[in-house]
Amino acid sequence: MHSFGYRANALLTFSITILALMCAMASFSDNFNSPSPTSKVEVLNINWFQKKPDGDDEVSLTLNISANLQSLFTWNTKQVFVFLAAEYETPKNSLNQISLWDGIIPTKERAEFWIHTTNKYRFIDQGSNLRSKPFNLTLHWHVMPKTGKMFADKIVMSGFRLPDTYR
Repeated sequence: MHSFGYRANALLTFSITILALMCAMASFSDNFNSPSPTSKVEVLNINWFQKKPDGDDEVSLTLNISANLQSLFTWNTKQVFVFLAAEYETPKNSLNQISLWDGIIPTKERAEFWIHTTNKYRFIDQGSNLRSKPFNLTLHWHVMPKTGKMFADKIVMSGFRLPDTYR
């Protein structure tokens, strides 16, 4: 006859094995999801474009951000972290990336949104590199699953340019 401790250990081991197998299957099932998110960003206004006293350029933008990220949600998705970044090149760096806005999307119902906002974080470049600079606005997202590895991707929107004079 087996003792109570031996039986409890066998039951616990079996339960953890089944739980691990279910988590692995949930993570694997996300590989079959083919998301097709869409996004559009408009720069409505350049509120100010100035040279700060320390010599750095600073920009304030008014933006319309619309996106439909519902296809990122599966039964294994806990939440989606999304952020909008301005990306541009300078002589020193091939990629400068500045976060302008971010948010956490907790449910599929909130994954289709339209926001009218100014940049949440400061758009500053160290030096005078922003005058007449072309830049891209890139919407990045990180899908945080309930189990498994995190997935990240982005949509790049190009064709934006800063003025050649300070305002």
